Amino acid sequence: MKRLYFLLLLIILTTVGARSQGLTITGTVRDSATLAPLPGASIVIDYRKSWSEAKVDDKGNFSFNLPSGDHVIVIRHIGYGSFKKYIEEGTRKINLDVLLTTTSSQLEEVIITSKGFDQTIRQPILGALQINIKTLEKLPSAFGELDILRSLQMLPGVSSVGEASNGVNIRGGTTDQTLILLDDTPIFNPTHMFGLFSVIPPNTVNSLDLYKGNVPARFGGRVASVLDISTKNPNLEKLKLSGGISLVSNRLMVDAPIIKGKLGIYIAGRGAFNDFILPKLDKRLNNIRAKFGELSTKSFWRVNERNTITLMGYYSNDYFKTDLLTNLPNVVGDDTHYKHITANSSLRWLHVISPKLNLQTSVIFARYAPEIGTAEKENGNVVKLRSSVEQKQVKSNINYQPANHKFETGLIATSYVIRPGTLVPGLSKSVNYISTPTERANEIAWYADDEINFSKNLALSVGLRYSRFMAIGKSVVRNYLSDQPRDDFSVVDSTVYGNGEVSKSYGGFEPRIGLRYALNDHISLKFGYNLMRQYIQVVSNTATPIPTSRWKTSDTHIKPQISNLFTAGYYQSFNTDIYEMSVEGYYRVANNIIDYKPGADFLLQQYPETQLVQGRNKSYGLELMLTKKKGNVKGWANYTFARSLNIVNEGAEPIELVNRGGWYPANYDKPHSFNASLDLTIDSHNSFGFTFAYSTGRPYTEPIGFINYQNNIYPFYDKRNNKRIPDYHRLDFAWNIYNPSMKNRKWQGHWTFSVYNLYARKNAYSVFFKTENAVTKSYQLNIFATPIVSVSYNFVL
Repeated sequence: MKRLYFLLLLIILTTVGARSQGLTITGTVRDSATLAPLPGASIVIDYRKSWSEAKVDDKGNFSFNLPSGDHVIVIRHIGYGSFKKYIEEGTRKINLDVLLTTTSSQLEEVIITSKGFDQTIRQPILGALQINIKTLEKLPSAFGELDILRSLQMLPGVSSVGEASNGVNIRGGTTDQTLILLDDTPIFNPTHMFGLFSVIPPNTVNSLDLYKGNVPARFGGRVASVLDISTKNPNLEKLKLSGGISLVSNRLMVDAPIIKGKLGIYIAGRGAFNDFILPKLDKRLNNIRAKFGELSTKSFWRVNERNTITLMGYYSNDYFKTDLLTNLPNVVGDDTHYKHITANSSLRWLHVISPKLNLQTSVIFARYAPEIGTAEKENGNVVKLRSSVEQKQVKSNINYQPANHKFETGLIATSYVIRPGTLVPGLSKSVNYISTPTERANEIAWYADDEINFSKNLALSVGLRYSRFMAIGKSVVRNYLSDQPRDDFSVVDSTVYGNGEVSKSYGGFEPRIGLRYALNDHISLKFGYNLMRQYIQVVSNTATPIPTSRWKTSDTHIKPQISNLFTAGYYQSFNTDIYEMSVEGYYRVANNIIDYKPGADFLLQQYPETQLVQGRNKSYGLELMLTKKKGNVKGWANYTFARSLNIVNEGAEPIELVNRGGWYPANYDKPHSFNASLDLTIDSHNSFGFTFAYSTGRPYTEPIGFINYQNNIYPFYDKRNNKRIPDYHRLDFAWNIYNPSMKNRKWQGHWTFSVYNLYARKNAYSVFFKTENAVTKSYQLNIFATPIVSVSYNFVL
């Protein structure tokens, strides 16, 4: 019996001793701006849903004990960004002064969230994703540069035609069918260096919302999808510096309050001037010169408790020079340069009428101006081809949020000015000045959106948009014979329209519907329908439009594109919302898509309708995705089956038919794709990232034979997109190193070591044919055929 008492006493003493060696955590949770306590904040320990002892009282204080060991503390409060603290084993006592910053869109510990499924998001829509910029920063990247568009291609339904593509293709759409907005201003060319990098300094981005299913009625003008990028607001409390250095570019951001608590501004710049490195990466790049610079600025003025004014500006300038020549008329040159400038700005006034009602008015300007220049051999004179797209917009909307509703309605007025091309000869003696007609148009739109929560299980998003587009003069519109192809020989006469006179008008209603039904707290079903119209588009006969591709308004002969999209989805979370699975299917029919006649040439074309044909596109697919959102091991994997097929059969003559009027795969048709991403947090100083991408090769057109005419070899083509390039796959790696000695200092920095294309896959970007000694052979063009090793450094002060 004495032995039993002794054993019990030993167990009790051991338990008490172990508890005495535990961890005691105390602290206070407060608002970072007002320093007011935040009672009711939730404390999550080691990613578990709750901890019985972890409570925040009415004064914002908390105190609890934990067993010895490594722990992760996350503190959250509705309407605020989260606080995260990693505590190492051996720590006995710690006091935390937690200051939470208000935020409207931060997603902590979430990699990709399906909007409308998460219980904190009311929108009952599907095919909409919020992307955490912090997660993208940890993914492997080419040349150590965070690339937003390339990162998006790790998501289901998002792809591109190759590694140097000028944009993304989403659910069977062309690059110009995706509306890319930067603080409500449109981005007409979202890449630098011919598609190698995305525009926009990443350290200015606050949130990324991708709508590829249900698109709210406030968005219009594109028929496939919307990428809505919001930049950060300036810091109104203290000066903050951040930046980074990589092999390709350098970045710096200055964020400063002007009047504390009321007025602030930030200026962020990024520049790439290290093109001398390119020949060291690949000898084929010896004669390449590539540079870009961009500047982003934003100011925020809190006039009073009811009014705020925000001013945003963005400017970028790209320069690319090569010894490959363009086909500018009558120009015999040595080299060619490509330049393009983007200049965007917006002014926004927000007036809070009541806690549930506010009014917002914005004035927007966007300009994109590309240029091609070729230096003549004879005298070095540079002949330039210039073009531009301008969009001006004024919009005002009212937001009303009563119980179980989120209602918004607004009016939008837009003006378009497109200058398709002007050939400036300079001092050339063999080149004439040529200018194509300027295209002008106006658009007015009204919309209304309402999100209604009928019950815990049933929610509805319903929207309606009406748009009216008007092509206006000054212009000359040809009239063609109705039973003949549009060309110079079928012209009947022309109609002249004066300044501001409407030459053609289009419009109609665009309904948007989304329905969510929750089977229980962890499973929901969603259904959606969209109708969207697109009045301006890119006309190009290349797989991916180059920066100088021509934009075209709808007019008498070119009808606006109209799409009908049907979507359905199943969503389920597991293990206290740590895992999430989604299955989404879609079917889209787009009418009046743009395609080109065989041998089409858009360069300085006065009447582009003679080179264009219109048809239909059908795109359908199934997307499966599994995500682990929390913990030291996070990531996702997805598989997509998708088809995108075109048909052009409305013409009267064979030249107006493509593939004899039958269905053919679009340039971006990739039936199968698989993507996976893994983020491993080893400790507070190290994390590793892996990404893998696979997709079916895209289509290309291969000649079925060759014709020898007067000792010249000419290819003979039968069907468009009759072959595919080899399948694409790639593995990337990144190692993020956080310097522990800087954790408690003002200066915080980390290194990133990355390897892009780890196993040196020679992925084909395109296939071309070359004739030598009367023999024609096919060749593959590879963009990144070797591993790209890079190191970058980022800091915050």
